[in-house]
Parts: sequence; C-alpha cells; structure tokens
Amino acid sequence: MIPKRPINADVPTEETKAAKEAPKTPEKPTEKQLGGGVRPLSPSEQQKTNAGRSSGAPRALLALVVLALVFIVVAIVWGTSSNDSSSEATAPAPAPTGKEGDQSNSAAETTEALGYPGFATNNTTRIGGSDPVANAAGAALAVFPSTTPKQRPAAVTLVNEEDWAGALAAAVLMAPPVRAPTLFSTTDEVPAVTEEALDALDPQGSAVTGEAPLFAIGSVAFPGRAAPVAAGEPAVTAAHVADLRDRLFGDAPKHIVIASSSRPDFAMPAAAWSARSGDPILYADADGLPAATKRALQKHAKVPVYVLGPASAISSQVVREIGKVSAKVKRVSGEDPVANALALARYHDGSFGWNVNDPGHGFVLARSDSPSDAAAAAPLSASGTWGPLLLTDDAGKLPEVVRSYLLDVKPGYTTDPTRAFYNHVWVVGDQDAISVEQQAEVDELAELAKIGSGE
Repeated sequence: MIPKRPINADVPTEETKAAKEAPKTPEKPTEKQLGGGVRPLSPSEQQKTNAGRSSGAPRALLALVVLALVFIVVAIVWGTSSNDSSSEATAPAPAPTGKEGDQSNSAAETTEALGYPGFATNNTTRIGGSDPVANAAGAALAVFPSTTPKQRPAAVTLVNEEDWAGALAAAVLMAPPVRAPTLFSTTDEVPAVTEEALDALDPQGSAVTGEAPLFAIGSVAFPGRAAPVAAGEPAVTAAHVADLRDRLFGDAPKHIVIASSSRPDFAMPAAAWSARSGDPILYADADGLPAATKRALQKHAKVPVYVLGPASAISSQVVREIGKVSAKVKRVSGEDPVANALALARYHDGSFGWNVNDPGHGFVLARSDSPSDAAAAAPLSASGTWGPLLLTDDAGKLPEVVRSYLLDVKPGYTTDPTRAFYNHVWVVGDQDAISVEQQAEVDELAELAKIGSGE
C-alpha cells in the first residue's frame, strides 16, 4: 500500500499562486499577541529563519529539495545514487543479488532504483529520514498532508532536538482534541527541515489550542508566536506538559503512565500510547520519585497509574511510593526494551493498553537506541492504521521475539481476501537504522496468507 505523497509542493494552489505574486513578509507579532513568557526569534535569528523568503522561485526550489529529503520518497533518491562514489553515506543497502552479471542481479538493481523495498512494500511504508528531525517532519506530513486547510493541524509542538524526554511527554498533545504533531527545533534557530514542514502544515491555532499555533517546550527557536511550556529535568518538563494537557483537554486523564527518566529505551513505547489515548507521561528515577511527578500524581490521586518498564528501570520501591499517592498502581514490563514494547502492545486492563493480540492492526517499528524517533513517529500511532510502537535493536536483523509476535498476529483468509483484515507497518529511519532486508522480512510477516483449502 503506497500512500499519496503527503505534501502539495508540486500542486499550485490559490495560496501558492498568491504567494508567488506577493512574497510573504513575516509580520512581527506585538507584545500583546505574544503574551507573557513567549520568546520569539531575535532579529538575528529571525533573519536566519527568514533567509530565502524574499524570493519566491528560490524558496520554492529549496522547499522541493528539502522536502524531498524529508518525506518518504527520499528512498527513491538513494536508490538512484548507488553509482556515485561521493555519496557513500546515503547509498542504499544492497538488495539480494545472484551471481555477478546475471539477470537476477539486474532485476535487484532495477527494484532498488525504483525505491523498492526501501520506500514501500505491500505492507510497509518507510519514513526514511536520516535523523529524528527529518523523521518528525515526514511523519507529521504523512498524517497531515496539508493540501487543503482541513488537512492541516491547528497547532504543532516544537521541542528541542536534544530533549528526548520532553519530546516523549509532548506526544500526549497529538491525542484528540488537540492533535498537535511534534517537530524539533534548537535553541538558536529552526532547522530548515522543520521550517519547511511548518510552512506546509501552516498551523493557525483554534479554540481547542487556546488560539496558539505552536507550543514551545523549553528553550527553542520558533517563527511567529507560540505558547511557552516551561522545561527542566524530565520530571519537571513532563509535569508542565501534563498541566497543559489538562487545560486544553478540559478534563482529567483516564490513566497516567510513569516512564523511566534514565532509560529512554524503556520509556519509548509510552509515546505511541499517549498519542493514541491522551494519557500523560510522567517520569520516575530508577530509585526515587521526583517531587514534580509526585505533585502531578496528587492532582489526580484517583486516576490509575501504570509503570512502564522492569524493576531495573524503575524500582519496586518507587512503585510502592507511587502507591502511597495513587489509588491504583500496576506495572507493565519486559526484561529488555524490545520485550518491554511488546508487553505494552499486548497489554490490556480495562480501557488501558493496546490489546493488540489479533490481526488487522497498524504498527510502527523504530530503533531502540533512538528515543526521539518514538516521539517523531507518535502521530502514526494516533491516526490511519492506529497501532503500537515496536522496537528493533539491530539494523540488519529483526529480533526473534518481534518476529514471533508478528507471526501471532499475521492476518489470514479462507475464501475471500478482499474481506480479510490487514496489517500495516510503518518503518521509521533510513536504511542505516533499519535495513532493507529487515523491512522485507517485516513485509512478509505482515502479508495476508491463505488458510486452509477455502472450500
């Protein structure tokens, strides 16, 4: 299944026609518009951010080039660059080949040049950015194609690219009714990839977002105006995001997830669930409950709490300490990060947990050593084929426990495949992160299979 290109860069709309006729000059927000505590770009930073906005044609060319690198179709570019000796860093992983010079080798090169399976297969689609900044832009535009105003999000969350904990916590803002995807910025300037994604998404704010088009988590550069969210240690940042969630959603959460502040690989699966459910993420240390987390729990003492991760990440002592504040506490865990993600995917307790133990679901596959990619990909778990985050800890080989799980939920049919359930897997990261061979294996595991004679 190959989705439509998630951006209208090549389609001239009334908006883009108008922009070409009269290049947009950013309007400097007034102090009243910005509100207290909002930090817009300084004149020098704004000059960097707006460089290139004075000329419509160069800007359009830059948008096409950058977005081509960001969006999923980047794999096609990689496929055609295999003979360029100066592009070794971006060369695609080799497709299976036969003997040198034979026809099977030629066929493999042809499919590689077409982007198969680096871009997409029957049952997988790759968000192929080289880092979380690019993957976040690609995922946001896959979920919000933004070819019309109705397809655009009302707001976008900006998080510092170094703040994995803040990014995971911000995933809750992707849940309805806010539905704000996360993009990454830096302290000093907005990355070009993020700026182009923001231009395409064009958030305008709404009553649900408090009229804010952007939520700025901590110290990040941003264009225009944004609602600031204070940041600090992981527990402090998460508590502030949880407060913002309560104000915007207008009610208490149904559940609270406690994740590890010191083991991001165990915390990663929480982002997908938070984006799907609207349950906030709070942080605990390995052997202690931070004061900011304790205060946040006290505000919702009757809300069930689920601790994600084994005792090596969050000790039993911490769980007991949470139990003194919250009426109900349970642990969901696996012995390692890969198994831990599977545990949450399978888990079910009332309305908490994915409970994905049968065919007909979406999945997201990312590397366990890239926590920011879990935040970048969270919108994929809260739209389309909604589904949990699965982790792989090796670029070339799918973990055996993930293979077994995908076999457990593999779809099948007896007589009519058009009436069957289907699985789809988003693969997050370039071929250095998750190889083409691993993607092809995942595709096979997700493929609909015929069961029995069908008589």
